[in-house]
Amino acid sequence: MSQQSFAELGVSNAVVGALSARGFTEPFAVQRLTIADVLAGRDVLVKSPTGSGKTLAFGIPIADRIAADGPRPAALVLAPTRELATQIVEEITDVAHARALKVTAVYGGVGLTKQSRDAARSHILVATPGRLEDLLARRAFSLNAIRILVLDEADRMLDMGFRPAVDRIVAQCPKGRQTLFFSATLDGETGRIAKAYTRDATRHEHTPPAREESMAVEHRFVAVDHDRRVEVLVEELAGERDLALVFVRTKRGADRLVKRLGTLGVPAAAMHGDKSQNQRERALANFQSGHVDTLVATDVAARGIDVARISHVINFDPPEDQDTYVHRVGRTGRAGRPGIGITLVGREQRREIGMLAHGLGIDHGLDMGGVAVRQAGPSKAHRPAHAGGGGGGSARRGATRSYGHRRGGR
Repeated sequence: MSQQSFAELGVSNAVVGALSARGFTEPFAVQRLTIADVLAGRDVLVKSPTGSGKTLAFGIPIADRIAADGPRPAALVLAPTRELATQIVEEITDVAHARALKVTAVYGGVGLTKQSRDAARSHILVATPGRLEDLLARRAFSLNAIRILVLDEADRMLDMGFRPAVDRIVAQCPKGRQTLFFSATLDGETGRIAKAYTRDATRHEHTPPAREESMAVEHRFVAVDHDRRVEVLVEELAGERDLALVFVRTKRGADRLVKRLGTLGVPAAAMHGDKSQNQRERALANFQSGHVDTLVATDVAARGIDVARISHVINFDPPEDQDTYVHRVGRTGRAGRPGIGITLVGREQRREIGMLAHGLGIDHGLDMGGVAVRQAGPSKAHRPAHAGGGGGGSARRGATRSYGHRRGGR
């Protein structure tokens, strides 16, 4: 597909100017695919991986299709988590303001009064289903004027059990609305729901070429004894890097790991479902600013985190399935930026994780027969750094291994 500018796609001068001020002069692939259709008023189904630039793929045309002097709210974006809702607002606020539009995030964990007042005055609402239903039940506003409905990360929203709430919300929107459905998959139940919510939708699929993905994200699998996992994690974090997102399986595990890292001189913050909204926002703000460069999170809490400076994603607890792996590692290498995904693999996990990686077409290099066939190279902290995911020959070829008998490296 030939390169097109935002203006050539039909984007207004005001929005083009706002994008240019942020350094965005050319659209990403998913934006080139979808913006013109959305501007033309068509329903769209978009299959695109996380980090591909899809937020602006719907944010840009929404800004141009809504009139500042029209009834409010005129656009509704549904998102599965408050973190994602907040980040969508941050991403689209500049282009919305260029058209004199107000944007508000609606999510739980904060006071209802101010949020309901702000939401009623806004042109664009970005909401989680539960809190939106709370405000609708209180008659803070109605959805009668919604012209554009967006379901972002729709597959995750459905996986998290929001289908009944989403059905009720969609039923309150005008039948003649425009619907934009963005998801990492359009197969199975997600695809059937997508068709039910849309009318004569144009379907777009954006799958980055394999070579583009391999250039953007380096995948490493580190086989390590259980009692050395924290030590190996500290070694990985000691290398040259920017921000690191560390995934654990449980909320309690996140808190324990943050405390353990603190005793070892590695400042870190935890993010999980038991944290209050203020605690989660503060942790994310400190992480985004680099005040704390390591964030330890559970899967649910990390959904929606879109921080450009994440150079490393580390699976301290390996993912349970391929989708979880893709979602986790998708937090780095955003929109073509380079990054590194590291998975710590216990002896008993090698076969399972090796099969997972094989299913994703990733060269894992793990010995799945129970015996290590080669020793690893030097520790990440002692190798020439490539925070951008560039060098690192042994990691490119497969996995880095560690079996816990050498302090100096793996």
